[in-house]
Amino acid sequence: MNKKAYKALEYYKIIDLLTDKASSPMGKDLCRKLTPSTDIEEIRSMQLQTHDALARLFKKGGISFGSVKDIRGTLKRLTVGSALNAPELLSVCSLLENTGRVKAYSRSDRDDGMTDSLDGMFAALEPLTPLSTEIRRCIISEDEISDDASSTLRQIRRSIKSTNDRIHTQLSSLVSGSARNYLQDAVITMRDGRYCIPVKAEYKGQVAGMIHDQSATGSTLFIEPMAVVKLNNDIRELELKEQKEIEVILASLSQQVAAELEAIHADLSIMVQLDFIFARAALAMDMNASEPIFNTERRIRLRQARHPLIDKKKAVPIDIRLGDDFDLLVVTGPNTGGKTVSLKTVGLLTLMGQSGLHIPALDRSELALFREVYADIGDEQSIEQSLSTFSSHMTNVVSFLRSADQDSLVLFDELGAGTDPTEGAALAIAILSHLHEQGIRTMATTHYSELKVYALSTKGVENACCEFDVETLRPTYRLLIGVPGKSNAFAISSKLGLPDYIIDKAKEQISEQDESFEDVLTSLEQSRVTIENERAEIARYKEQVEELKKNLQEKEEKLDERKERILREANEQAHAILRDTKEYADQTMKLFHKFQKDHVDTASVEKERQNLKKRMSKAEKGMSSKQQKQKPKKELKPSDLSLGDTVKVLSLNLKGTVSSHPDSKGYLFVQMGIIRSKVHISDLELVDEPVITTPSMQRTGAGKIRMSKAASISTEINLLGKTVDEAVAELDKYLDDAYIAHMKSVRIVHGKGTGALRKGVHNYLKRQKHVASFRLGEFGEGDAGVTIVEFKK
Repeated sequence: MNKKAYKALEYYKIIDLLTDKASSPMGKDLCRKLTPSTDIEEIRSMQLQTHDALARLFKKGGISFGSVKDIRGTLKRLTVGSALNAPELLSVCSLLENTGRVKAYSRSDRDDGMTDSLDGMFAALEPLTPLSTEIRRCIISEDEISDDASSTLRQIRRSIKSTNDRIHTQLSSLVSGSARNYLQDAVITMRDGRYCIPVKAEYKGQVAGMIHDQSATGSTLFIEPMAVVKLNNDIRELELKEQKEIEVILASLSQQVAAELEAIHADLSIMVQLDFIFARAALAMDMNASEPIFNTERRIRLRQARHPLIDKKKAVPIDIRLGDDFDLLVVTGPNTGGKTVSLKTVGLLTLMGQSGLHIPALDRSELALFREVYADIGDEQSIEQSLSTFSSHMTNVVSFLRSADQDSLVLFDELGAGTDPTEGAALAIAILSHLHEQGIRTMATTHYSELKVYALSTKGVENACCEFDVETLRPTYRLLIGVPGKSNAFAISSKLGLPDYIIDKAKEQISEQDESFEDVLTSLEQSRVTIENERAEIARYKEQVEELKKNLQEKEEKLDERKERILREANEQAHAILRDTKEYADQTMKLFHKFQKDHVDTASVEKERQNLKKRMSKAEKGMSSKQQKQKPKKELKPSDLSLGDTVKVLSLNLKGTVSSHPDSKGYLFVQMGIIRSKVHISDLELVDEPVITTPSMQRTGAGKIRMSKAASISTEINLLGKTVDEAVAELDKYLDDAYIAHMKSVRIVHGKGTGALRKGVHNYLKRQKHVASFRLGEFGEGDAGVTIVEFKK
C-alpha cells in the first residue's frame, strides 16, 4: 500500500504502540516492519493468532521474551567452526532458559485440554535443558569460569593458590625481617603481574632481585626478590595453563552448542514470532479490542468503533456501514463535530485489521479486504512547491483517480474545499460520481449542501452526519447514517447572542430553495429524535416482558417441585398402610394354619380371633387419633370467602386457592397444586401466607437445603455498573450459594468497558479453591463481556 495513507491515517503511531509491547529487540524489529497484508488467508491466520494469544493473556497473565537477544551472528560463527567466548555462550544459554519458561507457560496455560493456533509453535520449542545447565555450570559470568568446569582447571587453580601462598609467606618474612630497614613501606605490591616490594633507591644494592618499576620521584624501586622469582615464574606458567584450559572448555561447550544448531535456530525464530504475536495481543488488551470478521465483498460494518489513538474513556463509539446498499457515504455536520475522526476511524481500523491487529470495536464487526487505501486528509499546503491548499488536495485527487479500482478504499476530508464554493461543490460531485460509477468504496466529508442533495437523489449514495446539540452548543460525536447534517449556523449564532435582525437579514440572502431544504433537514432531525425515543421505550417494555416471563417460569418450576413433593409423600403413606395390612394378614394366616395343624377347638380359635380384632381396633384408634379432625380457629361464612383466597384444608393439611363459591350445603372447590378437591367450608381456614413457599432450612435436612438453594439461585450474576470492590463482595456470596446448590457452572456478566472489572473478577477467581476453571465467553455466550466459571466436583 502507499505510504502516504499510513501518514495521513497515523498508522505509524499504532506501530509505535505495538513496538512498546514487544519485549525482545528482534520482536520490536518485527513490530516496526509490520505492514497491512492483502492476502486474506494470511490476515485471518494473524487475526486468529492474536485472538488465541489474547485468550491466554486473559487466563494466565503476561509473559516476557526479554532474554531473546539477536544471536544470529553468534550462530553463524558456529557454522564455520569458530569457538564462542563466554558472553556469547551465556547469550545462547539465556535463550534456552527463556525458551524453557515459555514452554512451561504453555503447559500450565493449556490444562483444560483445549487447543488453539499457537499450540504447534509452543510444541516445537526445544529448551535443551541439559545444554543450558552445562553452560551455567561452567560459566559463572562473562568474566569468570567456574572451578568445576573441569578437573584440570580445578587442579591448576589449586596450584596457583598454593604458589601464591608460598610467595606471600616468603615476602612477608622479608618485609618483617631482614629487609625491613631497606623498604619505603612494609607492603607487598604487584608490578607487571609479579609480586614486588618497595625498596628505597639508596638501598637497591642491599636487596638482590629484579627491578620492575620505580616511583615517579625515583626514590622508590619495586624489586622482585630473587627468593620469589622462580615462584612468580611458576605462577605465570600456571596462568598460561589456566587460560589454555579455559579455551578448551569454551571450545567443548561451543561444540555442544553446534550440535544443536538447528534446534537453537528454530527456538530463536519461534520465540521472536511469539513475542510479536503476544505484543499484538497485549495491544488488543489495552485497547479493549476484538477480532474483526473479514469479507471479500468489500463490505464494512463497524459496531461501536472507537478511534484507537483517542482515550477510550473519552472516545464516543460510532456505528459505520459501507458497501451494503450504498458504496459512497457523504458525511456532513459542523466543525469539530467528529467528521474527520469518523473518516480516520474507518481508514485506520482497515489498516490495523489487515495487519493482523484487533480493532477497538464490538465483536462481529466486519472489515473488507482492500489492496489500496487512499486518504486525502488535512492541509498539505507546500510553500516550496508553490501549491495552495486546493492545489495540494487536487494533486492527491488526481493520483487517486489514476490508480484507484474496485479493490480500493478512498477517503476524502472536505472534498472541494479551498476554492469558490460553487465550483468546489461541482467538482466534488463530479469526482464522487466518477468513483461511484466505478463501484469504488468511498467516504467523504463536506460542508456543501449540494453534496447533501446529491446523496439524497442518487441511488447507492448515502448521507450521514455528526450529531450536534443546539441547546448546549456542543457536538455529541455520534455518527448518524441516513440523515444529512444541518449547518445550524443560524441557530448557533442566535444562541451566542447575535441580534435577530441580523439573522433575519442573513436568511434573506439565501435562496428559497436552500431555506426549504434546511427546513426539511430540521423536520428529519425531529423525526429521528422522536423515533429514537420510541425505540428506547420499546426496549424498556421488552425488558419488562422478559422479567415477567422469567418470574412466571420460576413460579411454574416451584409449583412443579411442590407437586412432586406431595405425590412422593402420598406414595410413602400408601406404602406404609399396605405394609401394615400385609403384616396383619400374614399373622392371621399363620394362626389359622396353626389351628388346623394342632386341631385346636373352636373356643380357642374364637379367642384368638377376638384378640386380633382388639389389636386391629387399637391400631384403628391410633390412626384415627393421628388423623383427628382439626377445628378451624374461626368458623367461616360463605361471605368470608372470595375467589382466589388462600386457605388451608385442615383434614388434608394442605394449602390451596378457592376456585368456586360455596353451594347451599357449604361445599366448594379448592385448587391444591394439581389437585382440585370439593371440601366443606367448615374444613377451611383462611391464611395470609403466599401459596408457594420455599422449603424452610430449619425444618428440612441437608438434601432439602440444596433443593432450596437450587430453586432460588440463578445461573447468572450481573455485575455491570459496579466497582471492583462491590462486584467482588457480591460475587463472593453468589459463588458460595451456587456451589452449595451443586451447580456445575455459572455465568458472570461484567461487560467489556475498560477491562478493569473483568481483570478484578479474574484475579478473584484465581484465588478460589472451589473454582475448577474459568474462561471468557465464546461467540453467542457474550464473548469477552462474560466469564464462564466451572466448579470442582
